[in-house]
Amino acid sequence: MTTSQPAQALGLLRNRTFDELALGDSACIERTLTQQDIQWLAGICGDVDPGFVRSTREQGVIAQGMWGSALIAAVLGTRLPGPGTTYRSQALRFLAPLQLGDRMAVRLTVVAKDPATRCVTLTCACTNQAGVVVIEGEAGVIAPDERIELSRSTLPEIRLDVAGNDGLQRLLAHVAPLQAIRVAVVHPCDALSLSGALDARDAGLIVPVLIAPRAKLAAAAAEAGVDLSGLETLDVPHSHAAAARAAELAAKGEVEALMKGSLHTDELMAAVVASAAGLRTKRRVSHCFVLQTPHYPRPFIVTDAAINLAPDLAQKADIVRNAIDLAHAIGVAEPKVAILAAVETVSPSMPATLDAAALCKMADRGQITGARLDGPLALDNAVSITAARTKGIVSDVAGRADILVAPDMESGNMLAKQLMYLGEAASAGIVLGARVPVVLTSRADSRESRIASCAIALLLAHRYRSAPP
Repeated sequence: MTTSQPAQALGLLRNRTFDELALGDSACIERTLTQQDIQWLAGICGDVDPGFVRSTREQGVIAQGMWGSALIAAVLGTRLPGPGTTYRSQALRFLAPLQLGDRMAVRLTVVAKDPATRCVTLTCACTNQAGVVVIEGEAGVIAPDERIELSRSTLPEIRLDVAGNDGLQRLLAHVAPLQAIRVAVVHPCDALSLSGALDARDAGLIVPVLIAPRAKLAAAAAEAGVDLSGLETLDVPHSHAAAARAAELAAKGEVEALMKGSLHTDELMAAVVASAAGLRTKRRVSHCFVLQTPHYPRPFIVTDAAINLAPDLAQKADIVRNAIDLAHAIGVAEPKVAILAAVETVSPSMPATLDAAALCKMADRGQITGARLDGPLALDNAVSITAARTKGIVSDVAGRADILVAPDMESGNMLAKQLMYLGEAASAGIVLGARVPVVLTSRADSRESRIASCAIALLLAHRYRSAPP
């Protein structure tokens, strides 16, 4: 029977010793073959045809199969068994071409162990997005005999998407020791939002308190085919009253997070930030997307994409501070923050560049702490080391950003949506800056996105118990 890796701190790489391995244990990563990968292979091996590409009428642009071998090595070195593993042998069969844009799932499974030598044999299977096995074979390693933990320097690899589902499972495994929190689910009056709350409950993340007009809630339950027996429900006349009651419960400490249902974002947030609600802190509230795309080597945060329409410098400072707090909660001690603009130079005619420069100076003066900031940076310089070097940018942040700070909500929202719909990014959304986290999901969000958002709210809520915002 296949078992998963043990839960590990999201800020650590942790191995599995020989004694901890069992037959059937497996690990999987997913990657998309990009033009950069092909160029990297060409540079390493000096292929005459740049990128190891061969063009044929039948197959189009295909790549050197050793890319798949490198991914197998990545699983061995980071997942199973992990750091301290000695790679001894490899026997692979290349069954189909690797094509540019292919999304490869690389799974390794333990099939044999030798206690005398600590040798472990693992089967290897690389499967593309069409379910075709492209590479298969075996790898032989010597498993480590002692526990090794290595700190991650960037956001941990949390994959939230349906296709792999590995990262969602790792995130759920990480929060599994945490007790579920009571969450006010505000006006879940359609099948999607109601099902999302119940899915998070079934995942052990939340104890939902459903606040909605009783008749509408019953209709949504009937549409979703779910049973509300045993669930705490509060009857209110309309969505506005639901938001106000949820804020009241949070202010009294009766719930530790809020979750948006089928009401509009403005309606919920108006109740949260109202002076009478008692949920405001010294910070401006802001929204963060945690995104993972196969086209970027690590997860990252995009902010603000949903709350602050045209933030001024002081508001941007709070937006940055909130994102840093989220990165810390996930497990990143010193995230790299890129302050985005259209260009990477300061220009008086472009206010976003002036704000970016001021934010970086605020960090230099200790007004923003816990992260490394740089800006202004155009998006290409923030996420591509090659682009940054081409433009002569010397920076610890450029090309390695964990947090992307948009100049305004419109650009942030468009960036996040482009990544989701054109860049295959999986997402989780959360609002920070209030006394409780707010799960802010869209009607278009997947089940996995809603569960991941609740998992992050769970992390934040437990953090707030000892360090209130």
